[in-house]
Amino acid sequence: MQSNRSNAMTDESFDRSLNQFGFATVILCILTGFAAALFPLDAPAGANATDTERLAWLAENMGSFVAGWVNQIVAMLSLSGFFLAIALRARHVAPLRVILAVGAVAMATMAFAIPKFMAVWTIPMLTEASLAGGSGSAMAETLLPLLNVSIPFSLYTSFDYLGFWLYAIFAVLMMGAVDRVDKPSTIAAVSLGLFGLGFHVALILLLTRVIGAPNIELVFGITVIPLLCLLIAMLITFQRDRAPLNNSMPR
Repeated sequence: MQSNRSNAMTDESFDRSLNQFGFATVILCILTGFAAALFPLDAPAGANATDTERLAWLAENMGSFVAGWVNQIVAMLSLSGFFLAIALRARHVAPLRVILAVGAVAMATMAFAIPKFMAVWTIPMLTEASLAGGSGSAMAETLLPLLNVSIPFSLYTSFDYLGFWLYAIFAVLMMGAVDRVDKPSTIAAVSLGLFGLGFHVALILLLTRVIGAPNIELVFGITVIPLLCLLIAMLITFQRDRAPLNNSMPR
């Protein structure tokens, strides 16, 4: 009997810590979202910029470029932590789905980490090598276009879309496991479904050539909009459920 009480208290304590963690990740997601407006992630012309224009822009704006992508790394880690908190809240309801969902988030985090690390590590060095000339400049001039951060079919952006696809798998797995006990949790479940299913519909349209490369950013960007509703709904839920434990001992 005492063991059951102890396990219940431990589980309640974990839930409280989990909700505090989830609340913190939502705040970080919001803050990094606002910070993203302050730092450029690519040349102003974006996908339409020539390699020469992008190289010149990188040379002049390397500090803000790196700062912008460091902010993106923090945003990505915050979003992955946010999804992790959502999954673990449902560990008693759908344990197998939670295991698969956590695995999807872990793989998505790695998929996002690779290109974002290249943005703060590889692209600055490639830019310096290309501008300096010498033996490494030819390789740098070849690799920089492959790491274009705006063209949807570059090596760089392919990793980003892979990460969002894995996030969408997480959403499909979890949309039916979220407890719909009130309006915020219902909104959260619906938002997960809209994102997860919407992204996969867009992916099918892309693979069947219904949409082309020029429309990829717009179409897939629309599928991500429900995540904003998810953040707000879960902010309310985490805030409600992170209340202090009742210190009174059960009789």
